[in-house]
Amino acid sequence: MMHEIDFKIIGHDMQFVEIELDPMEAVIAEAGAMMYMDNKIKMQTIFGDGSQNGILSSLLSAGKRLLVGESLFMTVFQNEGSTKHVVAFAAPYPGKIIPVRLTEVGGTLIVQKDAFLCAAKGVTISVAFQKRIGAGLFGGEGFIMEKLTGDGWVFIHAGGALLERELAADETIKVDTGCIVGFQPSVDYDISFIGGIKSAIFGGEGLFFATLKGPGKVYLQSLPLSRLADRLIASAPAAGGKAREEGSVLGKLGRLADGDNKF
Repeated sequence: MMHEIDFKIIGHDMQFVEIELDPMEAVIAEAGAMMYMDNKIKMQTIFGDGSQNGILSSLLSAGKRLLVGESLFMTVFQNEGSTKHVVAFAAPYPGKIIPVRLTEVGGTLIVQKDAFLCAAKGVTISVAFQKRIGAGLFGGEGFIMEKLTGDGWVFIHAGGALLERELAADETIKVDTGCIVGFQPSVDYDISFIGGIKSAIFGGEGLFFATLKGPGKVYLQSLPLSRLADRLIASAPAAGGKAREEGSVLGKLGRLADGDNKF
């Protein structure tokens, strides 16, 4: 049974979604996503997404989650009070939380494995394999994605700024593989070579693009987690705890101008 929920998204760059639950309504979420909850909200850890009946089906669902690098378990947050109560889930890093009513996208949405935040109980979360060998070998973020199925609300996260784009039939765009958040199953997803040895080696964009061909809706992000991590690592202190020089031609002498007299 799909649970009908009310919600509001709060914040701008660091958002969270507050979900209001009627008595006995519930949401499912990844471990560690919860921000706060009322006292009458009860947590329960389950195998898979809780949409399957029987131990074997639950184990198969949990096993599929291992393929996309997720935990075997998910958490159900259920209102066991007699009045409405709220639970909130926070975005993992700066960006936008996208509420998607699955009935409005045909009942199914394909998303990157780290994009899912939470959903109304009853939404099925399974594995979507990209059928083409190019997407499997060179897809960057992986050719194993998550498939969200049902008719309720799901909440996914995009890093940085969000772009929602409706592709017409046969309309094609090329995208950095990490910038894809999700798309409808009607969108054809493949990988293409960037073209040109000089561009491939010195362009700084990698060797392959993702190609998305309509019809269907796509969700793109300007700041993938992998890109954010690369920038943080590049600016982190070097071995020994000394800060990097950020390309300064003065090197250690340049640090003296900043008031740092330690070498």
